[in-house]
Amino acid sequence: MRKLSHESLTVYQRSVSFVAWSSDLCRSKRDIVGEIQNQYKRAFISIPLNIAEGAGKQSGKDQARFYDNARGSALDCAACLDVLVAMQLVLPQEIVSGKEQVAEIVAMLTSLAKSVAGDRIIEESVSYTT
Repeated sequence: MRKLSHESLTVYQRSVSFVAWSSDLCRSKRDIVGEIQNQYKRAFISIPLNIAEGAGKQSGKDQARFYDNARGSALDCAACLDVLVAMQLVLPQEIVSGKEQVAEIVAMLTSLAKSVAGDRIIEESVSYTT
């Protein structure tokens, strides 16, 4: 069977594995309810969807935009996992694997977005004082 372009991307494969891990976490922790679980599910599902859509775009800037969106969703997942620990709904050791997967996905998406972006305008970081 012929593969679609996104299916050959390692970051896509890793993101699908993260979806499986996250789904298992949500199933095993049925007491994780409400907005945090909904936000987490939207975010972890969004990662491979944005990668696939980005891979299908013709211009590098369009691809980079979707890879950036996927990266944002991955970072959102990391924050959701931290919130679950802070709310004492999961133990810190229960999210170690997920956080490691997210860190790898974020790094891969950062590199991928930079490699396809071409000449994007990036605002320099400015220090603000109060």
